[in-house]
Amino acid sequence: MYLNCHTYYSLRYGTFSELELLQLAKEHGVTQLALTDINNTSACLNFVRKAPEYDIRPILGIDFRNGVEPCFVGIAKNNEGFLELNDFLSEHIHQEKKIPEIAPKFEHVYVIYPFEKVLQNEKKSFDEHEFIGVSVNELKRLRFSKLLQQREKIILLQPVTFRNKRDFNAHRLLRAIAKNTLLSKLSVTEQADEDEKMYAIPNLAAHFSEHNFILENTQKLMNACSIHFDFSAGRKPQNLSTYLGSKKEDEVFLEKLCQEGLPYRYPEVDKAVLNRLEKELYLIKKMGFVSYFLINWDIISYARKQKFFYVGRGSGANSIVAYLLFITDVDPMELDLYFERFINLYRVNPPDFDIDFSHRDRPVMTEYIFNRFKNVALLGTYVTFQSRGVIRELGKVFGLPKDEIDLLCDGAIQAGRLDNISALVLKYTQLLHGMPNYLSIHAGGILITEKPIHWFSATNMPPKGFPTTQFDMVIAEDVGLYKFDILAQRGLSKIKETLDILERDRPKEFAKFDIHDIKAFKKDPKINNMVKMAQCMGCFYVESPAMRMLLKKLEVDTYLGLVAASSIIRPGVSKSGMMREYILRHRNKGRAEELAHPVMLEIMPETYGVMVYQEDVIKVAHHFADLDLGEADVLRRGMSGKFRSREEFQKVQDKFMDNCRKKGYDEKLINEVWDQVASFAGYAFAKGHSASYAVESYQSLFLRAYYPLEYMVAVLNNGGGFYKPEFYVHEARMLGATIHPPCINNSNADNKIYGKHLYLGLGYLRELEQRVMERILKERTLNGYFMSLEDFLDRLIISIEQISILIRIDAFRFTETNKHELLWKAHLFLNKTKKIDHPKLFTPRHQHFEIPSLYSTNLEVAFTQLELLGFSLCSPFELLATPPLHTTGSKDLELYLNKNIDIYGYLITVKRTRTHTGKAMFFATLLDQQGQVFDTVLFPPEAARYMFRGRGVYRFYGKVVSEFGFLSIEVIKLQKQDFVQDPRYADMKTSAKVFDQKKLNNQEGKIEVRE
Repeated sequence: MYLNCHTYYSLRYGTFSELELLQLAKEHGVTQLALTDINNTSACLNFVRKAPEYDIRPILGIDFRNGVEPCFVGIAKNNEGFLELNDFLSEHIHQEKKIPEIAPKFEHVYVIYPFEKVLQNEKKSFDEHEFIGVSVNELKRLRFSKLLQQREKIILLQPVTFRNKRDFNAHRLLRAIAKNTLLSKLSVTEQADEDEKMYAIPNLAAHFSEHNFILENTQKLMNACSIHFDFSAGRKPQNLSTYLGSKKEDEVFLEKLCQEGLPYRYPEVDKAVLNRLEKELYLIKKMGFVSYFLINWDIISYARKQKFFYVGRGSGANSIVAYLLFITDVDPMELDLYFERFINLYRVNPPDFDIDFSHRDRPVMTEYIFNRFKNVALLGTYVTFQSRGVIRELGKVFGLPKDEIDLLCDGAIQAGRLDNISALVLKYTQLLHGMPNYLSIHAGGILITEKPIHWFSATNMPPKGFPTTQFDMVIAEDVGLYKFDILAQRGLSKIKETLDILERDRPKEFAKFDIHDIKAFKKDPKINNMVKMAQCMGCFYVESPAMRMLLKKLEVDTYLGLVAASSIIRPGVSKSGMMREYILRHRNKGRAEELAHPVMLEIMPETYGVMVYQEDVIKVAHHFADLDLGEADVLRRGMSGKFRSREEFQKVQDKFMDNCRKKGYDEKLINEVWDQVASFAGYAFAKGHSASYAVESYQSLFLRAYYPLEYMVAVLNNGGGFYKPEFYVHEARMLGATIHPPCINNSNADNKIYGKHLYLGLGYLRELEQRVMERILKERTLNGYFMSLEDFLDRLIISIEQISILIRIDAFRFTETNKHELLWKAHLFLNKTKKIDHPKLFTPRHQHFEIPSLYSTNLEVAFTQLELLGFSLCSPFELLATPPLHTTGSKDLELYLNKNIDIYGYLITVKRTRTHTGKAMFFATLLDQQGQVFDTVLFPPEAARYMFRGRGVYRFYGKVVSEFGFLSIEVIKLQKQDFVQDPRYADMKTSAKVFDQKKLNNQEGKIEVRE
C-alpha cells in the first residue's frame, strides 16, 4: 500500500536505511512496497536485493521534487520504466534543470500527483498512467473535493519518512544542516509533516473504510508493477559482453594477441608457459571474461600509443594472459604466481586490474574511455557523516559558540559537566553518525556496461564532468557490474617526467635504455646494492623509514626479496607478529623447519611457512583446512572488507575450524593459524600486486642510480613522496647538485635542472600569485630573458608586494646588485612610473636615483628563504644560537653499539604510534650534520616526558641498538635547540656577527668535540 517511502538516501531529509525500511514494513504486515527516494536511486538495487529476505515484493520509483517542493512521484512498471525514470532524473541533474510540475509522457511509468499539487494546478484531465495520490491526513479534505468524482484515478500516497519522534527530530536537524540555519529559524515549509509514517495494514484499512476503492486502486497499480535484477550466485556479468561484436571473434582475437606477445615476453617458450596459457585461456572463455581482458588491453594500447607510462596491478597481475597483453609487467612464471588467486571456477567476478597512470595522464585516459565506449560511468561512493563533522554541524544548528564546538570535538568536556544543548549535540551525533552526507567519486572505478548505465541507476554530474552512478562498488558487484580501475599515481609521474627530461636534455642517454626492461634491472648490481643499503630516498614504495628498516633487516638485494618485503610491510603481516617471525626465519633458514607446521611449510616454502600474500589465505584455507576454492575465496574476500554482510564469512570461518579439528590438528595450532588468517583483514597484497609494486620500485631505483639529479627534480616536481620537499632538495645536494633559489631567467614554475645546477621553481614562493608567475613565464618565452630590474618592470605589470617577493628571494641576482638596493629601485620606479598595458614603441628613459650602499648578511638570506620557500638553503645547523658541541653522526653509530651516544639531528619525520596497551611512542628520522639519515625511537616512558615540537634541530642522548643489523637510537632524553634570532626583527649587527663567526669556526675546524 505504500508508494512513497524515503530512506536516508533522500539526502539530508530521510533518516533510516533501506534495510530498516524493509524491517519496518515487515513489522507492519506490508507485503509489497515502493522505494521512492527524493531525486535519488542510490538504495534501489540493494532494496531489490534484500526485499525477499523480508518477504516483501519490491517496487521502484522516484519522488521528483525541486528542493523539498513535491512535483510528482514516478513508479516504474518494470525495468524499462526504471530506465525511463533514471534517464529523466539524470538529464535534469546533469543540466541543473528544474523538475517540471507536469510529468512527460512516460511509456512504462505510473505518475502520481500529490493531492495538494493537483488542487494548486487545477489539473482536470489525467492520462491512463496518471493518478492522484492522497495521504491519510488528506482524506478528510478529499470528502469535500470535486476530485472525488474521479474515483478510478485516486490512490493512496502515504509518505513514509519517520518511524518515531526521534526520527522526526533527526530530520529537522538534517534540514537545518542542509539549509545552514539555526534549528530555531528552520522554516516549517522546509520540513516534512510529522505524520509521514507507516501504519499497520489493519489501521490503514480502518482509515479508508469509507473509501475502499482507493485501496483497491492502489493494490491494482502495485500488482501491475514488477522489477527484477539478478543477484543470484550464478548471475552473469553485466559489463560490455563483447569487444568486437561476437564472443567467437573476441576469443579468436584474444588468442591472436597472446601469440603476438609470446616472442617478446618469452624468447624461449617452454611447455610450462604454453600449458599455463592454455589453462588460463580455457577458464577466461568459460567464465565469460574475454571482453573484460580485451577492454583492458584496449585501454593500455591507447596509453602505449600516447607514450603514457602505466603500471598494471591487482589480482589480474597473476595472469600470463595479462602479461602477454602488456596489461602488466609481472611474469607469473618467474614468480610462480598462484593461478587460483587470479581465477577459479567458483569465482563470479573477473580478476581485478588496477591500472595506474601519471596523475597528469589519467584525465586523458578517462576521457578516452568515455569517448571509446558507449555505456560508461564513473563509480560513485558515499561520504558519510562522521563524529567530528556532525558535532560541528549540530553545534552550529543549535547555536553553540565555536569555542564550545571545538571542546566537544576534542572530547575535552566531561559528560557530567555538559549543559542541555551540548548533551543534545552529542546525543544526535550518535544518531546521524554514518548516514550518507553526499555522493562522491570512487578513487578510480569506471563501469562499462552492456545495458545503458541508467538501467541500474540515475547518474550525477560532478565537477569532473563525467556521469557518476548513484551507487557504490559493493552493490555494483552484487548486480554483476565489475569496475575498471583507472588510477592516478605520482610515482609514475616521477618516472615519466624523468624520461621526459632525459629525452629533452640528454637524448643520447635516453636512447640507451628501455624503462620496461625489468629483467636487466633485476640483475643490475648497482640497483640491488642500493636496495640492500636502503639508499632509496624518493623511490616508489621503498623510501619510508619503516621500509628502509625492513630492507636492512632482511638484507634484501634481489627483486624477489623486494616483492616479499612489499607485502610483509603491510599491517596484516606485522599485526599478526609474523613480520618478525619471517625475518627470523629468513636470517636463520633452520628455524622454519624447526617451528613451522609441515603442511604450512609445504604450502608456502618460499616464505618459510609464513602467510605473506593474499593468495596465502586461499592456499591455507584450501590445503590446510580443506575448504574448496570457492569457500577459500569467500574467506579471502571477507578479509578484504568488501563484504556487506559477514554472515557468509562466519559460516566459512566455522567450517575452517571444524575441518581442522576433523584433520586432528591441535587446538592451539588451529587458533594460531586462524589468527594469522584473520590479521590480514584487507591489508595483505596479492603477490602479483606486490610484484607490480616491486617493478615500479626497480624502475625508480634504476633512474635514481644512473640519472639521480634528473630523477630528484622529477620527484620534487610531482609532489615529493613520503617526505617534505626540503628533504628532496637536500638529497639532490647530497647527490652532487648545486641548489639555486628561484630566478626570473632560469626558473620555471617547477624545478629545472641545467647539468648539475638545480634551479628551484617559482611555484615554491608561497605568496607569489599564480597569475604573476604565469605572466613572467609567458613574457620570457615570447621576448627573451630579462636584462635588468628596469627591463623587467618595463615589460610586466606587477605590484610592489609581488616584485618585493622576487627581489627578497634574490630572483634578480644576475644583476649583481644588492637586493636592498633593488627594493629601493623598485619602490621608486613603481611610484614614479605610470604603467600602460600596451606594447611600447620606444624603450623608456629612466630617471637615475642616488641610493646609499647597502648589504645583506648570510643569516638574513637564510631567514628570508625560510619565510618565502618554507626552508633555507643553508644547513639548519648553521642557524643554531649555540653551535653543536661535536660532529657525531650516523657514521659513528656502529662505534657506539650498545653504548650511549650524544648526537644532533635535524627532524625529517615523526611517526606517532601506540603500544598494545594504548601508550604513545615515537619513531623519528633525522639528518645529522654530515647530511646522513639516522633513526630514533622513544618508548612510552620517554615519549611521556619528551615531545617533538615541530621541525628544527634536536640534541639526543640515547643508547645505540641493533636489531637484525638495523641501527637506531633508543632515546633517553632530548632537547630542541634554539635557532639564532631572526636578524630582520632583531639587532642585525649582533646576530650577523654571531652567524659569521660560527661559519668561520666551522671552516677552520674549531669545533669542540666531547668524547
